[in-house]
This record gives sequence, structure tokens and C-alpha cells, in this order.
Amino acid sequence: MSEPPVFHVPPSGRGSGLKQAAKGAARLAALVGVSPVLASYWLNAALLGRGRALESRSQLLSLWPGLTGQYLRRAFLQQVLARCHPTATVEFGTFFSQPGAVLDENVYVGPRCILGLVHLQKDVLIAGGVQIPSGGMTHYFDDPTKPIREQGGERKMVTVGEGAWIGSGAIVLADVGKGTVVAAGSVVTKPLPDNVIAGGVPAKVIRPRFGPAAPEEGES
Repeated sequence: MSEPPVFHVPPSGRGSGLKQAAKGAARLAALVGVSPVLASYWLNAALLGRGRALESRSQLLSLWPGLTGQYLRRAFLQQVLARCHPTATVEFGTFFSQPGAVLDENVYVGPRCILGLVHLQKDVLIAGGVQIPSGGMTHYFDDPTKPIREQGGERKMVTVGEGAWIGSGAIVLADVGKGTVVAAGSVVTKPLPDNVIAGGVPAKVIRPRFGPAAPEEGES
């Protein structure tokens, strides 16, 4: 009787080690690649301020497509934002306006988003076309004697909680709780709690993510 075939399995961790080494080399190459952009950023920041410098340079880097663009944007953002984790992914067409923004572990930001002073916590998913400016009062408009552009405003950190998912085209002006899902096209004007599904203009809680749905209006 013939011997059964023997399949040799490589030692555990060898493949993953090579993969991590390749990623490390790619990150280093990306940092070298964006070094001219970083140099111009710091020069421009000294003259015009970090916000304006960040906006123009992140717009430039947002135009680079594919995996290369992801690596270049991440290398740049790691140097200029308050924090950008090495596992964060920012897609084509997305740019930032505030250097105080924070991207935590495994954050994914889809294409063509506009982000201001925002904290995206671990495992947050942001779909395409989402806008998260720096709160809902970036422009005051109460004085009828002045143009809105002359009335000033305030910036506030908007936090999207761990594991939340923001649907396509949503506008988020207030905090979103951990694990919460915001439906596509919604406008979040008030803070949303943890682990709910919300939608609408303005966004309201539709039901909890887990457990029985709340009865609709008029139902006993």
C-alpha cells in the first residue's frame, strides 16, 4: 500500500512576518514619497496657520487613487494630525481641515468625505460622501447687521464612538455613540446614544441595534 502524501506546512507566523515587513517597507516608502508635501506643509503652516496648510495639502493628496494613495495619505496624516493610527485608511477624494482630528485603530474613511475637528474612535466606518465639520456652530448668524462671514463661530470636537457606522452622504454635527448606525443621507444635529439605529433629517433614533424594536407610534 502506498504511503499517503505528506504536505509540509510552513512554520506558523512566517507568512505574517513577511507581510508585516512588506507593510513596514511600504509605509517607509510612503513617508519618503510625501516628504516634499510635508516640507511645504510646515512652511505654509508657519505663514498661514496649520488649518489652511492642512486643507490644501490633504486636498492634493486626496487625488492619488488606489492603495498607493492610501499609504501616502496615511503617511502624511500621521505627521500632521493630533493622532492617526497606522491601521487607519482614508480613501480617494477625502480631505481634512483641522489638525486636531484623531483617527484611531482600524478606522475606515470612504471616498469624498470632508472632515473637520473629529475624533473617529476604534473600528469606526465612514461611508462615501460623509461630512463631519467641527460641530454645528462653525458660523454664527444671529446679527442681522453683519454678513455671516464676519460673525465668527466656534469649533467643537465631534466624536464618533467605537464601532459606529455612518452611512453615505450623512452630515454629522454632533457626537455619535459607540456601535451606532446612522442611515445614509441623515443629518445628525443632536448627540446619539450607543448601539442604536438612527436616521432622518434631523436624525432620530429608529430602534436599538440589539433586542426588540420599540413599538411604533399608535401601537400598544
